[in-house]
Amino acid sequence: MKISRRDFFKLSATGAGLVSTTSLKAEEPGMALDCSQSYGVLVDTVVCIGCRRCEWACAEENKTSEKSLSVYEDKTVFDKHRRPDEQAYTVVNRFSNPQVPDKTYSMKVQCMHCNRPACVSACIVGALRKDEMGPVVYDAWKCIGCRYCMVACPFQIPAYEYANALDPRVMKCTFCFDRVVGRGERPACVAICPNEALTFGIRQDLIDAAYARIKNNPDRYVNHVYGEFEAGGTAWLYLAPVDFKHTELPQLSSEPIPDTTEKIQHGIFKSFVPPLALYGILGLIMHSMNNKKGEGEDSHE
Repeated sequence: MKISRRDFFKLSATGAGLVSTTSLKAEEPGMALDCSQSYGVLVDTVVCIGCRRCEWACAEENKTSEKSLSVYEDKTVFDKHRRPDEQAYTVVNRFSNPQVPDKTYSMKVQCMHCNRPACVSACIVGALRKDEMGPVVYDAWKCIGCRYCMVACPFQIPAYEYANALDPRVMKCTFCFDRVVGRGERPACVAICPNEALTFGIRQDLIDAAYARIKNNPDRYVNHVYGEFEAGGTAWLYLAPVDFKHTELPQLSSEPIPDTTEKIQHGIFKSFVPPLALYGILGLIMHSMNNKKGEGEDSHE
């Protein structure tokens, strides 16, 4: 069976990745990244008007859809709960206040870009990584399609391109990495928001601003900034008029998920990693020898 160069290097990277990730996680399971000065976004669900312009801007920026802005004016989509998928990195849903059922609020959901991402911890080849500026970024070339990241994510965000049989990828919000880190601009969804329901900035500044809003308007907000501590903290933070158990955001403890999962991973792969890595290295040598042999045969023709 002939294996492509890309698939071969993915196989080799799997072995090497398993050695490096499991050894690091076993030695430093509690290692954390200080994200207080990294980028984040504050989502104010009280202010959000559900215009869905953020959905359109996201699709335009990531070239996932060619639909016009007018299509996103359709509010009947709120009749059914939606989740981000491989063609829509962010969606807006509605929720109500149990005490005032007729009053609805809108909530934008996307990748939370966690401080200690479970998806990054679960990825055995390093296809996902947490950038020091905040975004959790994805390298499709390294991805082997194991989809462990999808299982690990407590927010159920990563989506897989099942319809792409030849070269499927894991898709999610990129935090507009090129715009934010490369060009110093705001994410596309934030830039287009007409009601300033989305605020981009330094994470600690956003937390301070969120509590200021709560203090100045205690009758409008519940005293809780979601994402400040949940799952070890997230780059995307939320304000709401009701307890978050009435929204679609999951109830999570402050413990980073990798602190638990990495110990389990290490126990599973402890004896399995060395031979797998060795097979990857041996495969690389065989691949190189075959190339040299082919070049030699060509030269004699």
